[in-house]
Amino acid sequence: MGTTAAHVDGRIARGNQTRQLVLKRAVDTASVDGLEGLSLGRLASELELSKSGVFALFGSKEDLQLATVRAAIRIYREHVVQPALDLPPGLGRLWCLCARWISYSRERVFPGGCFFYSVSAEYDARAGKVHDALAEARADWLAFVETTAAEARRAGDVAETADVPQLAFEIVALLEMANAESVLHDEFASYGRAAKGILDRLRAVATDPSLLPEAP
Repeated sequence: MGTTAAHVDGRIARGNQTRQLVLKRAVDTASVDGLEGLSLGRLASELELSKSGVFALFGSKEDLQLATVRAAIRIYREHVVQPALDLPPGLGRLWCLCARWISYSRERVFPGGCFFYSVSAEYDARAGKVHDALAEARADWLAFVETTAAEARRAGDVAETADVPQLAFEIVALLEMANAESVLHDEFASYGRAAKGILDRLRAVATDPSLLPEAP
């Protein structure tokens, strides 16, 4: 009985390890080639894994794509969201969120830059589960930026008159523009421009601009 249980546990552990290995390659590949560029056969070949074993982990290409989106969300939260949440609500948290996003894109956590910017263009005019998963992820991100800005206003760091939804929209627009320019032209000056633009915008609504760094 114990031997059988250990054997089953070992198989589950190996399956989970293989799944994580496949998804790590999948998020990197999709950030460059898109979610349509994924295939179970290609991933198995590149990772030198059994095709039948990989096919057993994901029932279909769509299942693989959805699992890849979920894996990318976890990585995104680790690099961008959680470091900001480690700070108390306020302007410092809001700026940290922006700075972490810039680092996430600049450092190419995903080889193709921001995963979600890269793959959203594939599915923005489509219908289906993958479109819905990406739309939800992007909506959640914008909502989180807006919530972080609203918390800074409640904390007294942002003026009561500030238009928080507009502020969040402009922040995300500057971040995504920097990512797009950097990836397309293989340059990194755009991140400095985005950081300056965001800092200027935050100073305009800050009750105490000294809470923000003087330069990016």
